[in-house]
Amino acid sequence: MKINYRQLIKFNDLPEVGEKIVVAMSGGVDSSVTAALLKDAGYEVVGVTMKLYESSNKKNSKTCCSGLDIADARHVCKKIGIKHYIINLEERFKNTVIKNFAESYKIGETPIPCIRCNQTVKFSDLIDFTRSLDCKYLATGHYIKRKESSDGINLFCANDDQKDQSYFLFSTTQDQLKFLRFPLGFFTKHEIRKLAEFYDLTVAQKKESQDICFIPDGNYREFLFNKNLVKFKKGKIVSLDGEILGSHNGILNFTIGQRKGIGIGGIKGKKTKEPYYVIDLDVKKNNVIVGPKDKLARYYIYLKEINFVTNGVPSKNFDAFVKVRSRKSLIAANVKVSCLNKKTATVKLSRPEYGIAPGQACVFYNEKRKVIGGGWITSSEKVIS
Repeated sequence: MKINYRQLIKFNDLPEVGEKIVVAMSGGVDSSVTAALLKDAGYEVVGVTMKLYESSNKKNSKTCCSGLDIADARHVCKKIGIKHYIINLEERFKNTVIKNFAESYKIGETPIPCIRCNQTVKFSDLIDFTRSLDCKYLATGHYIKRKESSDGINLFCANDDQKDQSYFLFSTTQDQLKFLRFPLGFFTKHEIRKLAEFYDLTVAQKKESQDICFIPDGNYREFLFNKNLVKFKKGKIVSLDGEILGSHNGILNFTIGQRKGIGIGGIKGKKTKEPYYVIDLDVKKNNVIVGPKDKLARYYIYLKEINFVTNGVPSKNFDAFVKVRSRKSLIAANVKVSCLNKKTATVKLSRPEYGIAPGQACVFYNEKRKVIGGGWITSSEKVIS
């Protein structure tokens, strides 16, 4: 398989050949190919894997940074002939990512632990580890493009729209970007699997890890219950006009925009007979509020903890394209920074979006698919009163 390493180096802002690069290796195909590519291109590559938790299912392949994945990463490093380190960050991961995950559900949010992990463990502890090896570069298997120019370091959407991970990296800072490199931004997933076969890596056909890596079976409710992280409190399911339609075993079983599994039989709207969706979660009253889909329409989104990836803060009022979920399409919008010091903003959408949930992220892009920044959703509404 012919690989143009000159283009690989140029397009991905990689350092001079021969430099030392630490590669964050999760045990999956993406990070494994990242290490193999850089080694083949002539860099001094060092692999590092974070031990974040231990899955109870030792054979589960939909994991990340657990025992099985560490073994896969170690095997790849041995195969391509590079050093491999393991750093135990279980306690830190528990006290930051998992704790935040549980606290978010307690207040009716729908959290994204991947972004919190990038903010804390991955791009903080791993960069510190990189420094400890007297190294200036940390590469990851994220699908995103990094471009450095006179106006600073910028991030752009990956070529593969289905794998683009820019949504999960909105909180990245300029200081972190000085260390970070993303060699896979110009590849498709299909090409990466072909490269894994070319390098004869055992992980070539390994299944994708889940977004919530520490819950490989996807059952977050059972995880929270078994770990005794939250208490399930029974409450009422009510319509928008306050009519009691049923009961629930805890609001953390629901997310805004949910249609299936609400637990009210076949109850529908009185006039339209449309199916009911979860419209809101009233944490104080412990009520799940349901109604027809049109009641989910939102034009305004309120954000906290906004971060601008670009070097230099845009004006306090600027037009952009935004995403409110990782797989959602871009929506034209206007972003108004309410208070820069407190990092809050209001986003006005050009068309309504449905099922916007607090705890998710809203990420800003320009017309060239450059990541401007983003923030955490605190609330949304159809009109400003």
